[in-house]
Amino acid sequence: MSSREKKLLILFAVAGFLILNFLAIKQFASFRDKIDLQKRMAEQKLEVAEQYLASREQVLDEMQWLSQHEPEPTANQDAQTKLQQLIEREAKAAGLTIKSQKPLPTDSTEGHYYHRAKLQITITGREEALYGWFDKLNVPEDFRMATHINLSPNKQDDTQIDCTATIEQWFVPPA
Repeated sequence: MSSREKKLLILFAVAGFLILNFLAIKQFASFRDKIDLQKRMAEQKLEVAEQYLASREQVLDEMQWLSQHEPEPTANQDAQTKLQQLIEREAKAAGLTIKSQKPLPTDSTEGHYYHRAKLQITITGREEALYGWFDKLNVPEDFRMATHINLSPNKQDDTQIDCTATIEQWFVPPA
């Protein structure tokens, strides 16, 4: 081989080596980008999993509370009647005067686990007696609360307050 052929062969070898290195570097960069993307996705999944784990503790406490206080299944009419009797009994015990009562339609939306019996009542009494009455009716453990309260002064007696309230009782319907 002549010296020119040797130089040409070395030049082709160097050029081939450079081209192979360039292709290998491109391939390595795309592989590294792919790995970085997978790493970021894995970190995001880890963050989401840690958030679920943190919220799981809170939800677990709420589920345990709910299982301890779960009401017995009750028919719509029975829940409405029991709610009305309780409201009347507590109002009389607090010294309040019942002006009117209006049973509202039971919220029994299909697909909801809990249904709501509702009663709208208008009563009159002293302010302290009203607040005590609300304290006895608003019992989260019994799934009962006053969801709407409208207070206004009594027109005939300044010591009395007129109150219109909507009391709701959540219950589980029979299967």
